[in-house]
Amino acid sequence: MRDRLILLPGWGLGVSPLEPLAAALQGLDEHLQVQIEPLPALDSSDLSEWLDELDATLPDNAWLGGWSLGGMLASELAARRGERCCGLLTLASNPCFVAHDGWPNAMPAETFDAFLAGCHADSQVTLKRFGLLCAKGAKDPRGLSRLLVSGAPSTPSRVLMPGLELLAQLDTRDALLAYRGPQLHLFAGLDELVPAEAAGALLALLPDIEIGLIEQAGHAFLLEDPHGVAGAIQAFLHECVDD
Repeated sequence: MRDRLILLPGWGLGVSPLEPLAAALQGLDEHLQVQIEPLPALDSSDLSEWLDELDATLPDNAWLGGWSLGGMLASELAARRGERCCGLLTLASNPCFVAHDGWPNAMPAETFDAFLAGCHADSQVTLKRFGLLCAKGAKDPRGLSRLLVSGAPSTPSRVLMPGLELLAQLDTRDALLAYRGPQLHLFAGLDELVPAEAAGALLALLPDIEIGLIEQAGHAFLLEDPHGVAGAIQAFLHECVDD
């Protein structure tokens, strides 16, 4: 099972943004089984309920990874599973998505609150705005945004809201410190949702783990350059297995 990687998607946009990356990874290593799992559709923003659901659904003794919210949940699940998790990788996942005194390198709280109110009022308009923010920093932001939003499942706001509320309260720092397996965290230099400074702050917190910054890219870098991201992940996986 060391050659199984489970990837969790970000908020609201479904599994399709991860599909080109999964295909690129399979192309690099035929022995690697990449499994994309949708996020739980819960009406609760209680982290333990989300982790219970994921822990019951996902196979044991695999690598865990994810994009944005998916990476944050993968971090928490890795800490919960401990030796039952082979390793962890996150893509554009800030330990805290919303800024506070202890972690300023994140989205300002007032920006997030406006986002939350927008989703409550009209989730589809908010998803379009979210797609635009994810695509900022890309070579073709409009095209990438259309791709992200067109592939998103039509999810009612009552299902979208708990995920956003969870995102607001998540702080994965303790989980990342507690998890003793190999870790790779990739960030983007032009990310509108997760400031690039979060990469340096995470390295200061965890100096012994692998952290990469893709300079000329935005939040959806995994969809813009799936082969480049797959190469970085593949090198990390091989290095860990060889160790």
